[in-house]
Amino acid sequence: MLAPRFNSFPRQVMGANPITLTEVLLDEVNLAVWQRALSHPIECFAETLLNIREPLSESFMLELNDEIEPDLSQLARAYSSLDGYQQFLADVSGLVGAYGCLLGVRRVGVRLRALDRSMCPRFHVDHVPVRLITTYAGLASEWLSEGGMSRSRLGDPTAEPHDPALIHPLRPGDVALLKGEKWLGNEGAGIIHRSPQPPEGMRRLILTLDWLS
Repeated sequence: MLAPRFNSFPRQVMGANPITLTEVLLDEVNLAVWQRALSHPIECFAETLLNIREPLSESFMLELNDEIEPDLSQLARAYSSLDGYQQFLADVSGLVGAYGCLLGVRRVGVRLRALDRSMCPRFHVDHVPVRLITTYAGLASEWLSEGGMSRSRLGDPTAEPHDPALIHPLRPGDVALLKGEKWLGNEGAGIIHRSPQPPEGMRRLILTLDWLS
């Protein structure tokens, strides 16, 4: 595994202003989090959707254009009659636009899922340039500061930390940009993270955006 090309350990930044997300462009930053509170209509939409208890797993690719808003009319269309749907759609559209503008991305992979289990229960790094993750309802992703786990033992369940002081949870509503192994110069320094395991009967509504080549 290549050593990180930094004079110091990779660091993580959090802030209540969306401008915080731009710091992911700095060489030494491998996680940038905009700590925000969701509006009441969006919270209600997400909770109602999850309470319906129907499966939801949608994935598609968007071509971005500077002069045209992304067409997200197909996203969660089965739930378009729920209160707060239009506000939810506008929020996702804003995140897609910000992601594309910040990274200069022209093709974005969009995934929206309602989960009752952890999709990636082990601490790991993503083999992508930068992934956006936000949780609209339920438990959000967890991450480790550098040194919280040996990178050489990723995937080894006996090496995973159990001390809550080492495991940092995101909050519902937070918008996180997670730098992965395929960001030029970030080889060996992707942020270590995992999906949480929801308690019995609890679900999560999670959106991810990926930079497609």
